[in-house]
Amino acid sequence: MIIKTAPVYEVPAAGFTGRNFLNTCILVHSHKNPLETITILQQIERDLGRVPRSGDTYEDRVIDLDILLFDDQIINTDSLQVPHPRMEKRSFVMQPLAAIAGKVYHPVLKKSIQEITDSLESLNNKVSFEIPLSRKRYPITDINFIAIEGNIGSGKTSLSHKIAEDFNGKQVLERFADNPFLPLFYKDTERYAFPLEMSFLADRYQQLSDDVAQQDLFSEFTVADYYVIKSLIFSKITLEKEEYSLYKRLFNMMYKELVKPDLYIYLYQTEDRLLQNIKKRGRDYEQNIEASYLSQIQQGYADFIRSQQDLKIKVIDVTDLDFVNNQEDYLKVLEQITSAI
Repeated sequence: MIIKTAPVYEVPAAGFTGRNFLNTCILVHSHKNPLETITILQQIERDLGRVPRSGDTYEDRVIDLDILLFDDQIINTDSLQVPHPRMEKRSFVMQPLAAIAGKVYHPVLKKSIQEITDSLESLNNKVSFEIPLSRKRYPITDINFIAIEGNIGSGKTSLSHKIAEDFNGKQVLERFADNPFLPLFYKDTERYAFPLEMSFLADRYQQLSDDVAQQDLFSEFTVADYYVIKSLIFSKITLEKEEYSLYKRLFNMMYKELVKPDLYIYLYQTEDRLLQNIKKRGRDYEQNIEASYLSQIQQGYADFIRSQQDLKIKVIDVTDLDFVNNQEDYLKVLEQITSAI
């Protein structure tokens, strides 16, 4: 995922006589490790027609892709050196790098990229050449508030985290781990259902009122891994008829005061896949959840989505997608989100 791109500079060939070079830097978010990344870059070079050097001297090449920095890692192997050797001596490397990562520190020199760049001769021959940004293809930041919902174990927190990280969003996470009634509810559903649902409703209302209504100055939008409507869906399953009637009256009064999401995303997965995810993440109090309970939740969301007219809703089937570990799957999800914006 391309996060930032630097200006492009045209500079004379260095170390040999040849055509001018176009140099730039990009900031990329990837789930690949450094060796996997350099292997991919080398394959891209081959695909674009680069051939191995004929000797020990520099020569013209159609493309030259390097890893300059990889977080704060220091790597020194036969196939990869990070930070890139001699980068601190080259204006055509450091100046575009400073444009996108000036405050980042060189892990060996212990100086910021901007400090190193300031000590070098400045480049002036900037080229009018635009590299399309991923956020142009995926205009997530065009909307102010995205709510991501789904059944237990559907991946809503993971997706909201990735989107917030990749597009400079403010992430709002449900504080379920702090709810003292949750583990008790899974042990004795009938006894603890009402206090659980009431405590969740109060906490969700307060959090959405505080965190969503007040936009972070340093973030471009807000993405939450829940929306308050889940209170109504879960309570209809867990509460007795009389309790639910009272609960719904309170919910409707509070719901009127809350900011509505510009886009409501529902992540669908089959019950079998949900159970696999729940088992994999290993929360003790979730291990006795049955498929029938997940099916009830699924049906509750389906009923809500069919009846909803006030929200813009996008349902995404992620049953066969691993958007956490597979970048292609993640991009498929982003494509579907983009289609709804």
